[in-house]
Amino acid sequence: MYKSLLLLLFVSCCFGCNKSEETIFTGNSAPPYSEIPTLLVENYVNRIYIDLIGREPTDTEMSNDVSSLESGVLSIAARNAVVDKLMESTVFLEGDTSYSHAYSKKVYEDQKARFLDGASEFDMYEQFYLYYGISVQDSAAGNMLSYEINRIESEKMKLAIRSRNEYRLGQITIDEICSRMCFNVMYDDINMNSFNFINATFNDLFYRFPTEAELEQCYDPVDASIPGSLFGQSISNKSDYLEVLISNDEFAQGMIRWAYFTLLSREPSTSELYFALQNYNPDNDIRTIQKFIIVSDEYAGFN
Repeated sequence: MYKSLLLLLFVSCCFGCNKSEETIFTGNSAPPYSEIPTLLVENYVNRIYIDLIGREPTDTEMSNDVSSLESGVLSIAARNAVVDKLMESTVFLEGDTSYSHAYSKKVYEDQKARFLDGASEFDMYEQFYLYYGISVQDSAAGNMLSYEINRIESEKMKLAIRSRNEYRLGQITIDEICSRMCFNVMYDDINMNSFNFINATFNDLFYRFPTEAELEQCYDPVDASIPGSLFGQSISNKSDYLEVLISNDEFAQGMIRWAYFTLLSREPSTSELYFALQNYNPDNDIRTIQKFIIVSDEYAGFN
């Protein structure tokens, strides 16, 4: 009996342990993963709002823009639509007046931070009224030379303040904002004297310091209004000097580098700089450069 059971078990193992046929489930192959998690899309939208209008999106804005991007499969066209809305929409928006208004204000504030160490509007108005008040006193006292000097200083400060609204209205471009931010008493106070002023303007506008030859050429016109030349152009004073800097090709490169620094925290490559120059130079529109960067996978964090 015992031996019979052992034999039965042996036979069962030999014939019953054959590998069973493999069962195949159709329609269950794993698709290639190409979707971007919604959390990354939300981070992207949040970053766009902060960089372009200086605040985070509301819950409603976040929901609408994430839905718009995802329904558009995160295409460049879908990304452009969000960026265009923040840069150009003039539809009334409580708190910001409009997205366009908030964007132009952010551009102005960014340049103020870049050139004037983030001076507040109160500080700027304080300087304007200070020099305006002194000019009025000079006029009343018959001190016309001092009156003219202080009147000019107050006007330069007023022009810097007016940059925000004039840029929003399309009356000036960003090169004029930069020029006005460098041409006022606050910028002079930050940079102390003509030597520091020249070094600061080169560094702020071109991201480099002047060569010895460039410094020698422009020092007398800036310091004492003695005629000279820079980059082959005649200059007679500080105003002429800044006009030459702003109209130079290096200024356009400086603006592109500024955009890459602020949005990607890096220098543009040679090819990126060349491409950007072709799109920036015609009308000095920094929006085209910002948009090109912001719709990229690198900025979005989708790569």
